[in-house]
Amino acid sequence: MIDIKEDERLSKLNHSCAHLLAQAVKHLYPKAKFWVGPVISEGFYYDVDLGDHTLTDDDLEKIAKEMKKLAKDGKRIYRVEISREEALEKFKDDPYKIDLINEIPDGEVISCYTQGDFTDLCRGPHVDSVKECKNFKLLKVSGAYYKGDSKNKMLQRIYGVCFDSKEDLDNYLAALEDAKERDHRKIGKELELFMGHELVGPGLQMWLANGATVRYELEKYIKEKEVKLGYEHVYTPYLASTELYKVSGHWDHYKDDMFPPMKIDNEELVLRPMNCPHHMLIYKSKLHSYRDLPIRIGELAPDFRYEASGAVCGLERVRQMCQNDAHLFVRPDQIKDEVSKVVNLILDVYKDFNITDYAFRLSLRDKNNTEKYFDDDDMWEKAESELRRVLTELGIDFYEAPGEAAFYGPKLDVQIKSAIGHDVTLSTCQLDFLLPERFDLTYVDENGKKARPVVIHRAILGTFDRFMAFLIEETKGVFPLWLAPVQVKVIPVNNEYHLDYAKEVTDQLKDAGFRVELDARDEKLGYRLREATLKKVPYVLILGDKEMADKTISYRLFGHKETETVSLDDFDKMLLKQIKERR
Repeated sequence: MIDIKEDERLSKLNHSCAHLLAQAVKHLYPKAKFWVGPVISEGFYYDVDLGDHTLTDDDLEKIAKEMKKLAKDGKRIYRVEISREEALEKFKDDPYKIDLINEIPDGEVISCYTQGDFTDLCRGPHVDSVKECKNFKLLKVSGAYYKGDSKNKMLQRIYGVCFDSKEDLDNYLAALEDAKERDHRKIGKELELFMGHELVGPGLQMWLANGATVRYELEKYIKEKEVKLGYEHVYTPYLASTELYKVSGHWDHYKDDMFPPMKIDNEELVLRPMNCPHHMLIYKSKLHSYRDLPIRIGELAPDFRYEASGAVCGLERVRQMCQNDAHLFVRPDQIKDEVSKVVNLILDVYKDFNITDYAFRLSLRDKNNTEKYFDDDDMWEKAESELRRVLTELGIDFYEAPGEAAFYGPKLDVQIKSAIGHDVTLSTCQLDFLLPERFDLTYVDENGKKARPVVIHRAILGTFDRFMAFLIEETKGVFPLWLAPVQVKVIPVNNEYHLDYAKEVTDQLKDAGFRVELDARDEKLGYRLREATLKKVPYVLILGDKEMADKTISYRLFGHKETETVSLDDFDKMLLKQIKERR
């Protein structure tokens, strides 16, 4: 979906429509007071204080009707610059606007925009006339604390969106509806994939049996690929001493994103937020020759990061995640080859999942942010130049993004455009000259002298949690056969006559290794078929007199109404072929 905030014309139009909304609210609720009405990626909102009145859907309809009336009237929008004293006088009855005025630095221009009988404090810019704002839709209303602080008063936030044409608006609303249907939280509940509970805590999801099956297949899939490429998989503790992260540098740069330390006797332990320090120690545990490198250490690793409770979102943003993590210890002359192999693995995985809308981003440090990034200009220049050179020599198209690097080095991030329009970092490949230095990692070079390896951090699926959220929304929960929690649903037409044969078919398919369920409930055939469709089972077998007599099966593929009749052996071979090809 389009990012309205990034489109100059739509940003201006939606900001003007926010003022139109405020004007309509003021007409209907004369005592209304207003905080801010910014443009956002999905349109605009305005925070309003209506005293004791709580807006309903009926109220939104009334506001929209008044907005249409004002837009039809077509008043022009005028900009006026005023002094601070004039601004304080003009908005003296609105404490929220007074607060905004007081936050404007001395010497900065203060401007207002007027349309008919309504004037609002605003920097602008705006369209020429409210008539341009006629193609809008008010979407919803929710609560929002003043200044985002839960200690302050709760205001009401009215959301809306505006386009130049009705057609564009309708298309956008259709896309919003599609995004709503794709929401992984909604589908996750319907398909019983995962759940949260307030007694467990926000951002701590529990994978149910169906979701755990999908995750197991994903883990097996990526691990098999990595083993073929020479990765050695390990398990490391979920806890570590804070001293480990002080050595690595994470404590200085990352501790605010970690859970608080647990003090036990004389120890101070913390839930690990990442796995690289552990892998550094594994590498250091024995002597290495230049002939041993590259060494590739992989781990499917649960990690813990403190996310604000208001920021967590389903599986997309969590407090406990499982990373598809690996660290490659390489000689400097191996960097290009190993980065190339990582990129090829990423592209191979994307091909398997039919991921086509992505871009490579070279994430660099912000040179002015000395707190966020390790302070070593020479190291940064070397790492950034090396990664940029490698990507250029490999012929990889990329764009640069200052301020997006890890604290220890630059990285190649793969930005995915999800089915609902989110820009998500999925895979990453990071070049690190720092941690080998801090952990004093070495290998013996061809001259018998100690040399320093370079570390490549990489994650292909990112975290299984976020990848699962992406996959659910991409497929609308219609998983490919190899991932589907239930691959085949067996339904006897009549339990009295066909149940024994249905059990026989079910057992044979289970013995062949397929995930099969028998639905022998005392319900009508149509009801059981509809429920199998709602659960998005890839194949439904319908077994009646003819199938039983001929020792065949009739199957229906998800999304199709027609049925095909084949032998059980042929059906078995067809499924095995599809699973092998991961179609």
